[in-house]
Amino acid sequence: MTIKNTDQQTSGAARTIISVDAMGGDRGPAAVVAGIARSAAKNPAIGFIVHGDAEVLSKLVKKRRLESVCEIRDCSDVVTMDAKPSQVLRNGKDTSMWSTIEAVRNGEATVAVSCGNTGALMAISMIRLRKLPGVNRPAIACLWPSRNPNGFNVMLDVGADIRADEQDLLQYAMMGASYARNGLGLSRPRVGLLNVGTEEHKGRAELKAAHDLISEKAEQADVDYVGFVEGGDIPSDRVDVIVTDGFTGNIALKTGEGTANLISTLLKAAFKYSPISRFAALLAYPSLRRLSKRIDPRRVNGGVFLGLNGTVVKSHGSADATGISAAIKLAFTLAEQGFSDKLAARVASSAATPQDDAEIGTANGNQE
Repeated sequence: MTIKNTDQQTSGAARTIISVDAMGGDRGPAAVVAGIARSAAKNPAIGFIVHGDAEVLSKLVKKRRLESVCEIRDCSDVVTMDAKPSQVLRNGKDTSMWSTIEAVRNGEATVAVSCGNTGALMAISMIRLRKLPGVNRPAIACLWPSRNPNGFNVMLDVGADIRADEQDLLQYAMMGASYARNGLGLSRPRVGLLNVGTEEHKGRAELKAAHDLISEKAEQADVDYVGFVEGGDIPSDRVDVIVTDGFTGNIALKTGEGTANLISTLLKAAFKYSPISRFAALLAYPSLRRLSKRIDPRRVNGGVFLGLNGTVVKSHGSADATGISAAIKLAFTLAEQGFSDKLAARVASSAATPQDDAEIGTANGNQE
């Protein structure tokens, strides 16, 4: 939603409001407010509802001179990283995370952003925002660095639920395509189903069934279904959206992050090995800096919860100001695109008959 601020009434300008959990990250509220400050400096069209310890936050907001763009909501409790989702649902109503989701539920903000406990955030989001009609299992989508011109692929699910049957995978495909359209600006995303091989006879029964379902829906959904893809295709330019279950997706995500850290460590050690290698590092510094920026996970910080009546962006728990700012930028982009409404229409179409699907596309002006 957009809300007019009092200092903007005369100009008629409005801001897109983002609800931010300031207390859940490993680096504390200072990093979150620093990320808000970066976003506010780059984009005056964003306003914030910031949730957490009001005494702490008011000092940080005042120090950054963000009073005109931030509304502080005082919350007495915090969801810790080791908290069990069931405990949070029973006793978490006074936490900053709960309050952050509640602002979206009440229509005060368009998107929620949190660095906190993923399981607890998904549990609260499902209880307070509810699943979209027809969605069995929500999914978490992430952006993966790739060789595509835009630099990224979308992969889901990466950890919302370890199970997924063929109908779930079909919904993931539709939701992932909608995210690629609105988050990456792709008019006709290419969708692939992650498997142990590209041959149609390979894989579990639910994957073969999902392959048939997605193939049938592809043309109606205005996507290019490329069929089965393998692990090596995740960062490739063969596909834009990779569909898988949360168990496989989360392992792939953590493996990719670990491999990136290993390569970074080995490169540093190699360039420090001898005086010659240190001199080589100096010559290669501009190229290494571009590479570092290209694969910097902070630039793509933010997994999006898909399948809910509202948009939630999950930032890495260890995110710094750069990472927080990237998550807020993603949240703003999705809010400006009306992503939540478009996603609801796309989910509805995944279970619709061809005639119903055409009516849904017409109602949305074919702009999803």
